[in-house]
Amino acid sequence: MGVQVPYPTLHRFAVTELDFGRAAPTIPVADCEPGQELQLDTGWMGHLEPDEQGKRRRFRAWIFTSVCTRHRFVYPAFRESTEEAIRACEAAWGFFGGVFRVLIPDNTKAIVQKADSLYPLINETFWEYAQARGFVIDPTRIRSPKDKARVERAVQPTRDDCFAGEVLRNLDDAHKRAVTWCLHEYGMRRHSRTQRLPLEHFEAEEKACLLPVPTMAFEIPAWSSPKVHTDQHAQVAKALYSLPRHLKGKRLRARADRTTVRFYFDRKLVKTHPRMPPGRRSTDPADFPPEQAALAMRDLAFIERQAYRHGDPVGRLAHALLEGPLPWTRMRRVYALLGLCRRYGDARVAEACRTALEAEMHDLRRLERMLQLGPAQPPSKSQSAQVIPLCRYLRQPQQYALPLASHKPDPKPQGGEDP
Repeated sequence: MGVQVPYPTLHRFAVTELDFGRAAPTIPVADCEPGQELQLDTGWMGHLEPDEQGKRRRFRAWIFTSVCTRHRFVYPAFRESTEEAIRACEAAWGFFGGVFRVLIPDNTKAIVQKADSLYPLINETFWEYAQARGFVIDPTRIRSPKDKARVERAVQPTRDDCFAGEVLRNLDDAHKRAVTWCLHEYGMRRHSRTQRLPLEHFEAEEKACLLPVPTMAFEIPAWSSPKVHTDQHAQVAKALYSLPRHLKGKRLRARADRTTVRFYFDRKLVKTHPRMPPGRRSTDPADFPPEQAALAMRDLAFIERQAYRHGDPVGRLAHALLEGPLPWTRMRRVYALLGLCRRYGDARVAEACRTALEAEMHDLRRLERMLQLGPAQPPSKSQSAQVIPLCRYLRQPQQYALPLASHKPDPKPQGGEDP
């Protein structure tokens, strides 16, 4: 219509009539029932006092906040790992006097390996810990602070109110300071949302609704992904464990605790071994063919039984080869003897072994030459009756070019002198 409308007027009209630029209204989520949800967040807290070398070590804290009563527990630590997460949870259950039914952590790699709004991938070790303690893990979405609003802005107040200005020589001093702050300072300060003291509110309504405190310490397992090598062994924590033959070359999932090592393939348990110290090995003979298991386990009785199957002389020669001190150093000779049976047949080798035993000959090289040459032919009757005449090579004197010398003595010369 040709009317000049200033931009501020147009903006006011768009905001008033068309809701331009207005964010969606914030809808507060209702608090849960007592003992249900516990929110978890982590953050850097500060530095400890200089050590003997003059270095100040930085530490962080795991912050647990009850959704219902806003009661809080702080656990200082140096690392943000799965082991530290489990230790922090164990300390939290002891502090609260029970276990909450739902834990709402941030997407820390110590607990959540892969964040997803529908199907997050939880760390195997922490997942096993949650099953052992009976609580559910409900991680938040990425960049969604509303999912755990009760603890989202707890890092800065905890750092400034609990640890700022304190003289902390080591991590134990930080733990003591955190417990004192949670019970006597933050716990006795009226919360702006509930208008009640968090500690008094927790003791009155929530503590009795928690699950029982664990009586036994949780043994943290170690998960790994070893590969089965050509010798049918996989390495876990610098120790070797045997696996079945069909798993050779496969990559498995291994769970190692203080006493047991379990191997999984396609989420199925395929092998269990007792835990071995580093540098040792655990070999199950059932994982190998019988002949390989006998060699690996130095089973001399099995090797002798294999030799006796090819004939009694073969078994007796194998027993003679293994007789004496350090018999496992001569196991190759018995395997070579069994190889001769496969090459030349049981009957020929048994006959050769019988001959070797009669002569007390235990040399396998000579035994192999005997088999290569074959059995000795017995002499025939014609050859045994033939007699070579004594005068076979005599000749007449006329057949020689020079006359034969006479064997008569020469006459004695005159004068009586000897020649």
